[in-house]
Amino acid sequence: MRPMTQTVLAGLVALLASSAALAEVTVTYVKPDDYVDLPFSPIERERTLKEFSDYFATLDKKLPQGQTLKIEVLDIDLAGRLYPRRAGDDIRVMTGGADWPRVHLRYTLEQDGQVLRSGDDEISNMNYQWSRTSYSDSDAMRYEKQMLDDWFKKTIVPKMAQK
Repeated sequence: MRPMTQTVLAGLVALLASSAALAEVTVTYVKPDDYVDLPFSPIERERTLKEFSDYFATLDKKLPQGQTLKIEVLDIDLAGRLYPRRAGDDIRVMTGGADWPRVHLRYTLEQDGQVLRSGDDEISNMNYQWSRTSYSDSDAMRYEKQMLDDWFKKTIVPKMAQK
């Protein structure tokens, strides 16, 4: 084999080996039609679940290599209350009262096929409007994302990584 071909093949093998060790997050939605609070419109419901999926997909960058986080979303109650409109998009009003965000999920964190931790958590933030958020005011799901960030740091990230 020519030296250039050997170098390229060695690089491909190293790339494949390193990608096998990358962290991974998978999310599934269990009976989303039964969730407490998602938009009424099928298009808006799909958009909301995609927003959650996109958020969960970013968590792999926060996990050590070789770890897999499997999340099953069992229920979602978004911040605020949804008021349907006949024409146009529904309106979500957030009063800071008993309308805080909640997410019920089951999770399993694995490393090389071994379960590191797992659980069934009902996550909520009663003080959602008073808590600091790193998300823009234009992000419609900033309170849910911040709540999930806090849960992730407290529950999933290994204690040694938090120091």
